[in-house]
Amino acid sequence: MNILILGCGGQVGWELQRSLAPLGHVTACDFDTPGSLKADFSQPEALRALVAQVQPGLIVNAAAHTAVDKAESEPELARAINATAPGVLAEEAARLGALLVHYSTDYVFDGGGDQPRSEDAPTGPLSVYGHTKLEGEQRIRACGCSHLIFRTSWVYAARGGNFAKTMLRLAAEREALNVIDDQIGAPTGAELLADVTAHAALRVLAQPELAGTYHCAAGGSTSWHGYARFVIEHARATGMALKVPADAVHPIPTSAYPTPAQRPLNSRLATHKLQQAFGLVLPEWQSGVRRMLTEHLGR
Repeated sequence: MNILILGCGGQVGWELQRSLAPLGHVTACDFDTPGSLKADFSQPEALRALVAQVQPGLIVNAAAHTAVDKAESEPELARAINATAPGVLAEEAARLGALLVHYSTDYVFDGGGDQPRSEDAPTGPLSVYGHTKLEGEQRIRACGCSHLIFRTSWVYAARGGNFAKTMLRLAAEREALNVIDDQIGAPTGAELLADVTAHAALRVLAQPELAGTYHCAAGGSTSWHGYARFVIEHARATGMALKVPADAVHPIPTSAYPTPAQRPLNSRLATHKLQQAFGLVLPEWQSGVRRMLTEHLGR
């Protein structure tokens, strides 16, 4: 089977090249990753020729406009990448009879309440990013192709920058940190998403009735403040020299740190549908973060 990965230079796309390799011949594409075929999502129609060239049985779209604040000032580009391009891929998947895997976000919800959102919960995005990601989902469903849409939250990876690495850098430089404590979600590793993708895609190719929209996030939940505290305490326990005292990581509300794009306060996603459909157990968020930190710190 030919497999086409789009967005191979991103956190999830990088891990997908590993997790999907045993399933077939992988062609990895991105806008500017050396050695990959070019896939310019700002020109969605150009993607048709790429799909025709590869003739995939599985298309996995890990490309997205994820600069949430920047999207507020460039909504047309965000829409081309997050909505129009996935729609084109869905049309091409339908034409080929291929399975399309696409990643969406908790930002399709309004962030109200304090309970995990199920897949059929009412949507209500607060930002351009959230609106365009929701439109991408809708275009895929409307096309009628066989698809898996995975909504996830707070994605990180050992490769590249992430929140944990930023916290460690700041903790080594500063004597106090202020971190938001009223946004709640589950830090989710790109590694976990890639592994779930490989498992679920293989199942759907054999059992098409399992196709659909699923929430995929690590178990449990925390705030950004709780996440920062966990990261800093783990690093300190491994012997990393940090300037900030344990009691100087201060919680602050979202209102104290205004941004162009409004963030959802409740990013909890209910994942029982995914776990039941595919026989999976999603580990607690701490286990993935701990593993990432061990790799990053080399301890």
